[in-house]
Amino acid sequence: MAAGYAELLRTRHAARLLAGTLVGRLPNATAPIAIVLLARAEGGSYTLAGGLAAVYGLANAVGQPLLGRAVDLYGQPRVQLPAAVLSALGMVLLTIAGTDPLPLAYAAVALAGVFTPPLEGGLRALWPDVLGREDRVHRAYAMDAVAQEIMFTVGPLLVTLLVALWSPAAALLVINAVGVLGALSVVLSEPSRTWRSAPREAHWLGALRSPGLLALLGSFFFVGLALGSITVAGVAYADDHGREAVYGWLMAALGLGALGGGMLYGARQWAGAPERRLRFIVALLAAGYLPLMLTPGVPAMVVLAAVSGVFLAPALACAFIVVDRHAPRGTVTEAFSWLVTTFGVGAAVGTGVAGPAVEYGGTAASFAVAAGGGVAALVVLLTTRRVLTIPVTAPLPRDSVVIPCENDRIGAAEPGFRTGHQA
Repeated sequence: MAAGYAELLRTRHAARLLAGTLVGRLPNATAPIAIVLLARAEGGSYTLAGGLAAVYGLANAVGQPLLGRAVDLYGQPRVQLPAAVLSALGMVLLTIAGTDPLPLAYAAVALAGVFTPPLEGGLRALWPDVLGREDRVHRAYAMDAVAQEIMFTVGPLLVTLLVALWSPAAALLVINAVGVLGALSVVLSEPSRTWRSAPREAHWLGALRSPGLLALLGSFFFVGLALGSITVAGVAYADDHGREAVYGWLMAALGLGALGGGMLYGARQWAGAPERRLRFIVALLAAGYLPLMLTPGVPAMVVLAAVSGVFLAPALACAFIVVDRHAPRGTVTEAFSWLVTTFGVGAAVGTGVAGPAVEYGGTAASFAVAAGGGVAALVVLLTTRRVLTIPVTAPLPRDSVVIPCENDRIGAAEPGFRTGHQA
């Protein structure tokens, strides 16, 4: 299992790109907790702290697909690095101004959110050129999903450590400075500098003109909703049992389950259409959320949390393959960025819905939101199975203007393997 990932990381540029992307995404992974801690340190209420974090999240959701489209049009270095610098400057402005005046604080977090660089989508667009073979790219998607779980576990711990050593403002500055260095490492690499998107047909909808991609995004909105609701439901469960540490145990179990599931998924090659496989994985993911409504004692609940996380990373890894197969040519970075945005918006909605569910129905009702999200995700995939087939790529119109692809090293890949670089 680990040997397969080690083989990928020994490939030239692979380790640098993965590490640089993870480091570059640290500001995004840690922004909500860092913003909340800073606002509280400035004397702000939880309502204010939550409002600032929400504005950051919404701005990020708007910016990701727009910047992803810009990457497809103009290349990675011309977009990723300036965006990383502007996002970091937004956070610097927040640390200098604090929460007074309030409009300036909201403007600062909005600036940081909108210009968060789409490094996640950019990395997935680079994997085919770097790794070459279809099976290696699919394994890299699984490795990517596993790495995300590690980052979203380590990132908040790093923020709390920096806050303990210095202050919330210092934590924000350090994390964002490190993030710019990560983005710089990526854009200075040869694959990033030479990558070009495939020739594309001009269309205002961009990646969203693909029915298959829209179906996938609809499903993963509900997967995000389920995951977001669990974060609130876990707090309610911990309150019921009188120990704050219980929440940490539940989240750690969820993360460890996803980590183990992703490692196992990437350890083997999978036959058959990934769309069919995705339906099966999401069905198992939904089934894993259902027992959480039982809210048993703490040891059993920790086990259920771990089981519920097992199929999250495999679902994401398989979704990455489906995105690549359905993205209209020339829109691969934008398409991956839309998945990030949709998942994030779903998580935000799940957080908002789970709160009232706790108030009116108790802890079990908040876990029922997660179960409902998982079931809804499966229903979307089942009802859209007709459009979730590999589209026939139509030739570009004769009068369309395109930029020749300069980095199509994947042209010799297996028949049927579709990337952002080829028809």
